Amino acid sequence: MSHPSDDRPEAGRHTAPGWSAATRPAGRGPATAAPCETDRSDHPDRHDRSDHPDRPNHPDRHDRSDHPDRPNHPDRHDRSDHPDRPNHPARPDHPDRPDGAGTSGQGAPSAPHPVDESRPLLRIVLFGIQHVLVMAATPISAMFLMSATLGLGAELTVELLSAAFVLSGVGSLIQSLGPWKFGPRLPFVMLPGGAPLILFLSIAEQHGLRTATGAVILTAAFYFVVLPVFSRLLRFFPALVIGTMIVIVGVNLVKVGAVLVTGQPGTPGFADPRDLGLGMATIGFTVACYLLFTGILRQLAVMMGLLAGTALAGVLGAIDASGAGGGGVFSLPEPMPFGSPVFNLVAALPLMLYSLASMAEATGQTVINAEAVGKDIDARTDVPRTVRGDALTSLLGGCFGLPLMVTSGENIGIVRVTGVRSRFVTAAAGVVLIVIGFLAPVSRAISVIPSAVVGGTAMVVFAVITVLGIQMLGRSDLDRHTSTFICAVALALGLLPILVPGVYGHFPPNVRILLESGVAVGAFVAAVLNILFHHVRPGVAARLTTARTESDR
Repeated sequence: MSHPSDDRPEAGRHTAPGWSAATRPAGRGPATAAPCETDRSDHPDRHDRSDHPDRPNHPDRHDRSDHPDRPNHPDRHDRSDHPDRPNHPARPDHPDRPDGAGTSGQGAPSAPHPVDESRPLLRIVLFGIQHVLVMAATPISAMFLMSATLGLGAELTVELLSAAFVLSGVGSLIQSLGPWKFGPRLPFVMLPGGAPLILFLSIAEQHGLRTATGAVILTAAFYFVVLPVFSRLLRFFPALVIGTMIVIVGVNLVKVGAVLVTGQPGTPGFADPRDLGLGMATIGFTVACYLLFTGILRQLAVMMGLLAGTALAGVLGAIDASGAGGGGVFSLPEPMPFGSPVFNLVAALPLMLYSLASMAEATGQTVINAEAVGKDIDARTDVPRTVRGDALTSLLGGCFGLPLMVTSGENIGIVRVTGVRSRFVTAAAGVVLIVIGFLAPVSRAISVIPSAVVGGTAMVVFAVITVLGIQMLGRSDLDRHTSTFICAVALALGLLPILVPGVYGHFPPNVRILLESGVAVGAFVAAVLNILFHHVRPGVAARLTTARTESDR
């Protein structure tokens, strides 16, 4: 292994006068081919051995305590910080490197990053189940909404629900384990629902289910086509843009959790006191578990709070178990449940446009997930891996009649609250989701958990995502007036459709769907304003200044 001083410029090496290649002390760098320029016989600087400066009282003695190779010398190259040292971050095997574990220079294994750390199997399964219990309401509600909107039969609905669980599990495995160039190897969970589901239903109502399925497959392929171009635009998504987008995502998700507790405004039973009580009690149980317990029990506080809320709902008679019985034991997803897909580019256009916003959202999800687990990533390589994982899972989901599948930021809050950062936990959640998809009784049992209880848990978990976005904005130089202005405008336009539902109700359907996605609008506005204020405007100002200077000459 080369010595750190080998990397020093030749002019910067501190070598005693008269040292040649042959007499250079070991460890002071490689010998040079240049001959010594001083005559050893009569050069005035020649060190007489009898009066060598290394003698204690010689006036020209080099004080070794002040030598640059001594520990406290200001010009000393800190050997502990050299890339060839075992624990330097630049080494491929450093524990803070994205690849995790490696071996040190002495051959001893270094500790893996917490993201890549394996835990006892039982703990991994428990933590994985915790993720599933909080997330299970999303695929269930998405498939029930799809069934009610399109008038699907009970048997087909069960098949779609089974496919939703299985594909959510497959997507979670892809994003968490990261095979080949798919997945960022971060603790992610994939789910259907949200804007992609609304777009799917809109296309299905206008052009039929076969065309909607074809639109999903076309959009999945579109991801792969535009990804190389999008990767080059990532430099226009700094922390200011991503932080603004994450705040909007968090606020939107908190609203989703709140609606699970209260129900939709204007519907029968809206804000029922019993439901509000269950939601608040679930939050209280979660806080109590987090306050009173330590270790693994504290890390399971979210799941324990949800289970306690469910038990309270059972005592109050708020659980409807009528849908938990009946049916078979196994449920196998059926490929192409609506028949052969029909590919119509015009019909798929709204979904393709949304995919661009989805890639921007995937950028924010990847960056904030990496921050939540304390892992350094390269956005230019890891964000495309996330998008490829979305595209592959959506391609598979389209073959089973599902809407576009996207990486969910919902589980990031769980990661932050529990402190469990291992990606193998979300991989275990993926396996649990697949098992649920094949075992119909399990999915039916999960579906009986009252929505108010799930909503209470979700509100806490999702609010953490908002806090993460605020933390990122705090590092975005908001003292600059332009940064504050960009963030304010993006938040205003991004939160508008979230805080005032139906504000774009008089717009054409396809345009309305895009504008009502507050995350997409906020990300687009923040990115465009960031380009105008921090890239275009300084460049134009510099050119004008240069032109004035030349004219003055």
